[in-house]
Amino acid sequence: MTPVLALDFISPTRLWLLLIVGALAGAYVALQWRRRHYAVRFTNVALLDKVAPKRPGWRRHLVASLFLLTGALQVVAFAGPQKESRIPRERATVILAIDVSLSMDATDVAPSRIEGAKEAALSFLDKIPPKINVGLVSFNARAIIRVAPTTDRDLIRNSISTLSLGNGTAIGDAILSSLEALKAAPPDEQGTQAPGAIVLLSDGKTTAGTPDSEAARIASEAGVPVSTIAFGTPDGRVKSPESNAYIQVPVDEAALKAIADATGGSSFGAQSTDELKSIYADIGSAVGYEKAPREVTRYFVGLAMLAGLMTAALSLAWFQRLP
Repeated sequence: MTPVLALDFISPTRLWLLLIVGALAGAYVALQWRRRHYAVRFTNVALLDKVAPKRPGWRRHLVASLFLLTGALQVVAFAGPQKESRIPRERATVILAIDVSLSMDATDVAPSRIEGAKEAALSFLDKIPPKINVGLVSFNARAIIRVAPTTDRDLIRNSISTLSLGNGTAIGDAILSSLEALKAAPPDEQGTQAPGAIVLLSDGKTTAGTPDSEAARIASEAGVPVSTIAFGTPDGRVKSPESNAYIQVPVDEAALKAIADATGGSSFGAQSTDELKSIYADIGSAVGYEKAPREVTRYFVGLAMLAGLMTAALSLAWFQRLP
């Protein structure tokens, strides 16, 4: 297929027929030049006005232009134009892995990191097509599969709303648990699993469990991309459980980016709930939809019909004949 502007064509070689339209346009221009040249040679201008007092002028050119436009549109339609469009995926599985470590209680993101994460995750569920399976994994010192992949959005919403915080951060274990959750996604009638992806949100680095690099290697070998979101600001802090002192909990974007790069996913950083919602919307669009060519021949056929009818109507109105 040969791209022309924003269009592709099923049979692009048929566009060579536009040369015929171009040749007709050239012939028309040459004929008008010849006619004008002959008129100039007619030296008795007063007699010319009496013989032909009403000359078509621009009207004749407009009708001819519409006639040529009709032909050009018909050729484009004959070539089978199609445009790349975004269509919902019929089958896919997404695992949301959400950090519930104590650092997520930081209020550098209003009202807090964890509340912002919950709000954005809930908005994500509204952005993806209803046929997409979604699972939920939470992690602190250990990772837990909260909800196996399902199309039941209310089940996911209820589980997100009840997430609570705990000690530690096990990002590697969260990836491995997400891979296990993907295996629970219902296969199609031929027993084939739908393509899967993991969207992991965290604000820190691994302090327990499987190393990030090992989990990323396993995910990469399984062909599952892990897109990561570093949520929070460098100024985040939480109160220590053992004392009233505050502990700095800056976001470790580099560690999360390394996971995304190793698995073929995308890495993002968000420092507000609105920014996080926007990122989730972008991810939902990428995961829940795919680009595919859609034929748009009918639009060009319709335009050709409209141009043809206008040509006929104007020719009858101005010259009492069809072109």
